[in-house]
Amino acid sequence: MEYYSYIKALHLIFVITWFAGLFYIPRLFIYHIEANEKAEPERSILIAQFKIMTQRLWYIITWPSAILASLFAFWLLYLFPSWLKMDWMLIKLGFVVLLYLYHWKSHLIFKELQNNVVKWTSNQMRMWNEGSTLILFAVVFLVIVRDAVNWIYGVIGIFLLAVILMLGIKLYKRLRTRNGEL
Repeated sequence: MEYYSYIKALHLIFVITWFAGLFYIPRLFIYHIEANEKAEPERSILIAQFKIMTQRLWYIITWPSAILASLFAFWLLYLFPSWLKMDWMLIKLGFVVLLYLYHWKSHLIFKELQNNVVKWTSNQMRMWNEGSTLILFAVVFLVIVRDAVNWIYGVIGIFLLAVILMLGIKLYKRLRTRNGEL
């Protein structure tokens, strides 16, 4: 138990770096997708650079952070197995499963782009980018307010956040279209 604070701190550090990777990788995907619309030689130069950047981010920061965050989380759960009987923890673990599904789908998108397969538009990828944001909000609020959460207000809040994010994406697309960037 004397190492609890260190284990918790390391868990939090790797959660933060994991989310940093999950926030940035879709941005690189967007730039990669938009680079496909450029003329040569700019297209080839940009795509090659984005492939290097995404590969380094994904394998040097994002995947190791996900694994280390999980290892420290398992260690904490080993030290405090009673947490698994708490409603907020079970719901949080459900969101962690969603986060891993999001991570895995991002990995599949990464592999497609590395193989020059583009199935997403940049606008679709902007919406995809908000998935990790919604999960982050849900997990942080669960951890901070725990049992004091009124679940109805929490669910309504997450849906409102999703709507606000989607409206922001549409507004951004409209502004880009108006400015001749699309």
